[in-house]
Parts: sequence; C-alpha cells; structure tokens
Amino acid sequence: MDYTYEQIAKMIDHSLLNPTLTAAELEAGIQVAIAYDVASVCILPYYLARCADLLRASHRTVKASTTIGFPHGGHTTATKVAEARQAVADGCEELDMVCNISKVLSGDWDYVRVDIKAVIDVAHAAGQKVKVIFENCYLQDEHKIALCEVCADLGADWVKTSTGYGSGGATDEDLKLMRAHSPASVQVKAAGGVRSLDRLLEVRSLGITRVGASRTSQILDEVRVRLGLPPIML
Repeated sequence: MDYTYEQIAKMIDHSLLNPTLTAAELEAGIQVAIAYDVASVCILPYYLARCADLLRASHRTVKASTTIGFPHGGHTTATKVAEARQAVADGCEELDMVCNISKVLSGDWDYVRVDIKAVIDVAHAAGQKVKVIFENCYLQDEHKIALCEVCADLGADWVKTSTGYGSGGATDEDLKLMRAHSPASVQVKAAGGVRSLDRLLEVRSLGITRVGASRTSQILDEVRVRLGLPPIML
C-alpha cells in the first residue's frame, strides 16, 4: 500500500448537508467524523456552532466547515459575505462557497471575481480557508479553466468540482483539467460520486487532496481492513 490510514482519512470532508438530516443524525455524524479523525465535517450552517464546539472538545484535528451560497450560488454577494462572517463567528475553519453559476454562464467575469473575492477576503482575514465550488456539470471547459485562473489569482485554497446536489459529480476529465489549470498553491477537491475507497484512490492518483463523502465510515473501514488495522468502534 502506498498510503497510511491518516493520509486517506485526512482527505475526507465528512458531508452532513442533506436537508432532511435531523439534529440527532447531525450529532451522530459529527461523532463518526471524530472517531475516524477525518479532515473536516462539512455541516448544515445552522448546526455549525454546535459542531465546532464538539470538534474542539474532542481534541482531534478535525476541522469545522460549512457552505456559502449553497447549493446554487445565486445568492447576492452581500448575502454570501454575511454567511461567511456568520460561519467564521460560529467557528468555521473551511468555507465551501458556490460561485455564481448564472454569472459564469453569462460571461460576467468581473462579477464572478468580485463575488469570490468577497468571501475569500472574509475567510482569509480570519485565518481560515475557502474552497470554491464550480458545479462543473453545468459548465463548459472554457468556463472551468477561466474559474481556475480567477481562483488562482484571488488566492483560493481549493477549487472544487461540485456541490453533490447538481446533475453530475466529479469526473476524471474535470479533475485532470482543474489540476492542470491550477497552480500548486491551489488544491483540488472532488465532490459527488466518491463512494468507495477504490474511487478515492483513483482521484488521489490525479493529484486530488480532498474529497467530499457521506460514506465515510464505509471508505475508512475498508482502509483499515486493507492495512490490517483494528476496526473503529463507535
């Protein structure tokens, strides 16, 4: 094996974004993320403060994350900024923001740049990080390349394929394109369709450093089986 358990676990943002999740299910999901010591919990914004408190108390290195302008990106910039400020106040360390898809498709790149910059500025001023979600299923390659260039210029920390709620998820073609058109300073996150360890390893081989996953326990249980490690007991 060319990986350790920690290397794979720290690639996973445990996704708790389904709008039908109950408070009890969110609590249980946070405990899964803590037990498996993943990279972050990406949680519904209203539960972020509680999540951040639990993660701090766990003494693990799991980060609290949430979404901005989710899932369609059509919020006003002022609304996205307000969401970002609230997220930071609630303990968010990584903000996954959706670009304005309509403006991207309209070719209004000045608007797109200002919109993304506004959220990055809030996060970076607080010492936190931003992942910019493209929602590639709705875009052409020229849009994706231009977004990579804008995000690189603005100092985004990651570019991300999808929300997981569009009509498609992370494809190898998109991941290769985003990695090729982003500098080393900008990481790439795959979201949508990473449901097994084998798929995670495939995207890892393309230079992807983070994935969004809801099947975290299944993926990491398989890692532990393959590495001969004892199971995680919840």
